Amino acid sequence: MKLNDLIEKCGMRVITSLPLDIEISDAYIGDLLSDVMGNAPSNSIWLTVQSHVNILAVASIVGVRAIVLCNGLHFEESTVRKAEETGIVLLESDYTTFDTALKLIKSGLRG
Repeated sequence: MKLNDLIEKCGMRVITSLPLDIEISDAYIGDLLSDVMGNAPSNSIWLTVQSHVNILAVASIVGVRAIVLCNGLHFEESTVRKAEETGIVLLESDYTTFDTALKLIKSGLRG
């Protein structure tokens, strides 16, 4: 499914100014970076409450294409700048991680 379709259907805010016409094939939920590094599938969207710059290194290693910061939280400015450099789309959701995941499923995302 295209990321721009997921964004529209789930009501997420786009933080980075990167292309959104990319394919997302799965999703992963996690806040423990080592867990995400060991288990998140490539070409996925990652739901988390972590906003620091280290999430971008993890996303780059596993091939995560977009990161959604849930619970109405906001990314640190240094994270946004680094995401622009690394090409990882940052999104924000006012919903809980659980509700954001439900919205992704209802929008048609299937792993």
